[in-house]
Amino acid sequence: MFDAILWPFKWIVSFILWVFHSLFTTIGLDPTSGLTWVLAIVGLTLVMRTLTIPLFLKQIKSMRGMQELQPELTKLKKKYQGKTDQLSRQAMAQEQMALYKERGANPLSSCFPILAQMPIFFGLYQVLRGIPHAAEKHEGILMLSSDLVKQFNDSYIFGQVPLFSTMLNPGNGNHASTIIVAGALVVLMSVSMFVSQKQLGAKNVSDAAKESPMYRQQQMMIYIFPVIFLISGINFPIGVLVYWTVSNIWSVGQQWWVIRNNPTPGSQAERELNARRAEKGLPPVGKTKEQYEEELQKARERAAQGQRQQPVSKKRQRQQQKKKN
Repeated sequence: MFDAILWPFKWIVSFILWVFHSLFTTIGLDPTSGLTWVLAIVGLTLVMRTLTIPLFLKQIKSMRGMQELQPELTKLKKKYQGKTDQLSRQAMAQEQMALYKERGANPLSSCFPILAQMPIFFGLYQVLRGIPHAAEKHEGILMLSSDLVKQFNDSYIFGQVPLFSTMLNPGNGNHASTIIVAGALVVLMSVSMFVSQKQLGAKNVSDAAKESPMYRQQQMMIYIFPVIFLISGINFPIGVLVYWTVSNIWSVGQQWWVIRNNPTPGSQAERELNARRAEKGLPPVGKTKEQYEEELQKARERAAQGQRQQPVSKKRQRQQQKKKN
């Protein structure tokens, strides 16, 4: 059943690998080189991340909606605090769903991009795990012909590490080299995942949302997920580690760009953006130049008025009177 579900995704993976491998060999790269196949996996990653951009934007929008809802959700919990009967729980759930629908928020929004990639992730995993067996029997794997499977099986990175090998099973490669390469990729994968999640939680969250219990739970997950991948990474083939590491690096860059140019209102990232805009003489985000200039003028008037109303000591008054005389 699992193989049947993954069959379409294995076909997609094999097709995209075939396209990029053909492209790179056409421009002169060695078809049996591990570098060529690594670049094909990178190409697969970039295609998938490009296709999931709409999901990423939906994730950002939904997360902002969840942050804006925190004060209202807190009030809702206080409203039903101590009420444990079935009707109260149902009423609370219905009111929560109504709030989510009104703001376009989804508590599971942060999982959208990862969930969308998981079938491709497992499809690539299945293809790579099947390479040695298919090469031994001189068989192809879907869009990868038997010749391409043999080239893949005979390709190495750094001359010693097959792309289908894992830290526990080096295949026909050097075990020590496999452990070093896989270990470096696992660490890089986990660190890049931590950085991408930390960006969202540190700079792109409003000050009000940071006071909510949900924010504290999200902060815990920032540390838990990288540890999970760090431990489970020992079972991933080198090619899968390449895919996930490149995907995480893409996430870091994508989130940096969005946070820098379209931050959450009330967040540290928005204050930094407004500071950069002020240096260029531009109004803050969400305000026109006329509104900004009007606010500045009112601030100057208030400052001038405050200066005029400052109390003057009697000694100072006598000195000013002597100067007039």
